[in-house]
Amino acid sequence: MADLILRGGSVVDGTGAAAFDADVAVDGERISAVGDLSGMSARREIDATGLTVSPGFIDTHAHSDGVLLRDPVHAHGLLQGVTTEFITQDGLSYALLSEQNLDSYGRYIAGLYGPPPVGLDMSTMAAFRSHYEGKGCNVAVQAPHGPVRLESVGFEDVPLEGEGLARAERMVAEAMEQGATGFSTGLSYYPNSYSDTDELVALNTVVARYDGVYVTHIRNHNDDRAPDGSGIVEAMNIGRRSGVKVHISHYRTFPSNAGDIDSIMSEVDRAKADGVDVTLECYPYAAAATVPGYFLRGECHVGGIDRLLERLGDPAWHDRLVDSLEQLFPGRNDAATFTWIGADHLKHLEGLSFADAAARMDMSVSDLTLMVMRESGLQCGFRDAMPASPAVARQVEADVIALLSRDDYMVGSDGIPFDEGIPHPRAYGTFPRIVGRLRRRTGVSLEHLVRGMTSLPASRFRLADRGVVTEGWFADLVVFDADSVIDTADFNDPRTPPAGIPYVVVNGQIAVDRGRPTGVLAGRSVP
Repeated sequence: MADLILRGGSVVDGTGAAAFDADVAVDGERISAVGDLSGMSARREIDATGLTVSPGFIDTHAHSDGVLLRDPVHAHGLLQGVTTEFITQDGLSYALLSEQNLDSYGRYIAGLYGPPPVGLDMSTMAAFRSHYEGKGCNVAVQAPHGPVRLESVGFEDVPLEGEGLARAERMVAEAMEQGATGFSTGLSYYPNSYSDTDELVALNTVVARYDGVYVTHIRNHNDDRAPDGSGIVEAMNIGRRSGVKVHISHYRTFPSNAGDIDSIMSEVDRAKADGVDVTLECYPYAAAATVPGYFLRGECHVGGIDRLLERLGDPAWHDRLVDSLEQLFPGRNDAATFTWIGADHLKHLEGLSFADAAARMDMSVSDLTLMVMRESGLQCGFRDAMPASPAVARQVEADVIALLSRDDYMVGSDGIPFDEGIPHPRAYGTFPRIVGRLRRRTGVSLEHLVRGMTSLPASRFRLADRGVVTEGWFADLVVFDADSVIDTADFNDPRTPPAGIPYVVVNGQIAVDRGRPTGVLAGRSVP
């Protein structure tokens, strides 16, 4: 007798092959049989007639480092069918930090992750990964660039060289040996952006020795440190020079270049023709989200959070800070919306555009932004406004599906989930939006899209025995109605769960049952 049988579903197995009707049996953590199992019984049987059974979805880019520690069930991902998340993205994480740096850098990145954890050892990758065992979903990690730099040279605008570089190389090697799938950078965040290309080549040469992947939010700050001032050229050259496999984070068109896929992909395709091994990911929204400090130049960040907060309150720095915001954040800041502010006396500004909040506070937009950063201690985030033109927003979505129609694209939500404020809906709706709403609008093959959410990332990042519905592999499974599955989260009500995903199985245990989280904590640190 099996533990579980999903009966009569249309199996989209994750390989890209055509769907087929079959039963799927589960024993323990693994799939025990796929086929006509009419002669087999199980302790629990689920009628999947008229539904699709696929591997659980893999989110290759999630900012869940903090929320998973506070809320291990992680319902917002499970309800989308996500059974594995990659954290430590953009080189921003608690991983590899000493106790002292965990406090200071944890506060620095609190706009993404919330207040830093207290009393947890994060100083090695093994220690860090141990804190993500027994969550609602599986968790995979990369060695994050920011902590590697902090532990090697501090929060300083200096090159990694000599003993500093040697220490960083040792840290990356140890992290790879302890289960990291690669090395992540966010070259528009600090201290990551203080690096130059030579540093990144050296560190990724280490990653390549372990068959890891260089995962990068490409540079658009300190562009003078990149070849030709281009972040995508730099990323491709790092692949050429180090031999590392390259994965480009959240790479798609924006409202400013909607419809121009050829131009954003030309350098990638040129590098692939040269033999660079490249994959990419995107999410299906025309608006982004991050933290306001992203738009302060590197000189403002030197020394870390305490020095930055001093500068935010120093009249001698005011004009430089305002100039930085107005140069790096042009045309976006007035309509951008505060998603979360970690200061009670400023909570009334959450959900307001920067322009409306500034009017309410009788301040300029730039002064308001600096005040919120200072008085919240950087515990604040924002999202862009959607394009004013619905046609432009539709074109960006069409571009996303066109990119996902390629063989080298995956799905990364870039989700920043928070249990307060008004977050970006991508944390709550990315996967059903793609496999439901956008697929039905465009007619792209369900089998192809599922491959990009399952077996492609699993094989790319060496997640053994995951990402395919086949006998002997881990039972990470999602059951959904391909005709009706849809995201319901939007910018006004971002946490509403999707419809049409009644069952999710993580390592053989039912994590979503009839559309409701069960609370089971079956996830593991993988691979």
